[in-house]
Amino acid sequence: MKPNYNYKNVAETYLFSNIAKKVNAYLAENPEKSVLRLGIGDVTLPLAPAVIEAMHEAVDEMGKKETFKGYGPEQGYAFLRESIQAYYARRGVTLSTDEIFVSDGAKSDCGNILDLFGTENSVLVPDPVYPVYVDTNVMAGRKISYMQATKENGFLPMPDEALKADIIYLCSPNNPTGAAYSKAQLKEWVDFAIANNAVILYDAAYECFVTDDAARSIFEVEGARKCAIELCSFSKTAGFTGTRCGYTVVPEELVFDGMSLRKMWLRRQTTKFNGVSYIVQKGAAAVFTEAGEKQIQDNLAYYRENAKLIAACMDECGIAYTGGKNSPYIWLQCPSGMTSWEFFDYLLKEIQVVGTPGSGFGRNGEGFFRLTAFGSRETTIEACKRMKALLKK
Repeated sequence: MKPNYNYKNVAETYLFSNIAKKVNAYLAENPEKSVLRLGIGDVTLPLAPAVIEAMHEAVDEMGKKETFKGYGPEQGYAFLRESIQAYYARRGVTLSTDEIFVSDGAKSDCGNILDLFGTENSVLVPDPVYPVYVDTNVMAGRKISYMQATKENGFLPMPDEALKADIIYLCSPNNPTGAAYSKAQLKEWVDFAIANNAVILYDAAYECFVTDDAARSIFEVEGARKCAIELCSFSKTAGFTGTRCGYTVVPEELVFDGMSLRKMWLRRQTTKFNGVSYIVQKGAAAVFTEAGEKQIQDNLAYYRENAKLIAACMDECGIAYTGGKNSPYIWLQCPSGMTSWEFFDYLLKEIQVVGTPGSGFGRNGEGFFRLTAFGSRETTIEACKRMKALLKK
C-alpha cells in the first residue's frame, strides 16, 4: 500500500486550527482575560423562527409511520430544489431543478466537485484565497497557478492571456478580501473561460450580502451556463453553519469531450453521498418562504450593521481596508508595517481581540488582516472600542 504522497505538500494544520491553538494557549496563561473573537466566519444569531418551525414539523413527521422518511434523493428533495429554482428566478436566472444539487455545504462541494476533473487539469486560483481551494487541489496533485489579487487591482484580478488554466476559481463577494465583482467584470471571465475551454468554479457563499449592483450569481452573466458551476450555502445566508446545508448548480450545457458534467455529478453524488437529512432540508426550504425571507433579512441586516461599525472603526483609526460593504468581512492593512501574525499577536496580547492573519490565505495576504462581522453586537462594539483605544492615531 502507498499513501497519497501529495498530502506532504499540504500545510500540517488548517489556518483556523492554528488560530485556535494560539488563543487557547493565551487563555491558559491569562484565564482572567476576556477574549473577543472576530476571526472565524461563524454566525452567532440563532436560526430564524420559520426555519425552526419547519424543522419541528419535520421531526413530528419522522415520528409517524405515515409520514416517516428514510433515504431521500441524493440530489435533494424536489421541494427544496424547486424553492432554490424560484429564488434564482426572482433574480432573472432560469434553472432546471435537475441542475440543482443539495449538499451538506459549499466547503464539501468545493472539494468533492474535483472528482469530475482529471488530475492533469491545471488550476488557477486568486491569491489571497479561501484555503480549501488550494489544499484540495494540492491533495489531488494538480498544478496550481495564482492570479494576483492586490490592493492595486482592488483584490479583483482579471483575465490574463499569459495565465491560463483548465479550472478557474472565483469567489464573489470574496473571502477573505470582501471585494465583489461587477457583472461586467464577470463577463470578461466568462468570455475568457469559453475561449480557453475552461470551467469556472464560482463560490457564491456570500451572495446574500450584496446590496448594490454587484453580481450575486455568475448565471446573471450571458454565456455563464457554458462554462460555470456555482456553489452556494445556507451557512451565511441563513445561519446553517451548525446545521449544514448548501447547493451546487451544474448547468446542462457543460459538456466536455462528450461527457456531461451534470450527469457526472449526479452519478458521483448517487455513489458517494446519501443526501442531506429531511429535517434539515425542510428547514432550508423555509428560508425561501415569505416569513423566512423577512426573518433572514433581519439577521443579515444585523451583520451588515456590525460590518459598518468595524468599517467606521477602521476609518477612525486611519487604516485602509476593503470589504464591509457587500461582505461580512473587513480586509485591513496591518498598521506600522507589521506582518499578519505580528498584528494577530499584538491584538491578542494588548486588547484580547482575535482576527485572522491574511498570510493564512496566501502570499499576497501578508501584511493584511481579516475581521468578521458575524460576532454579536456587544462583541463588535467592545472590540471596536478596544481597537480605537489601541490603534487610533
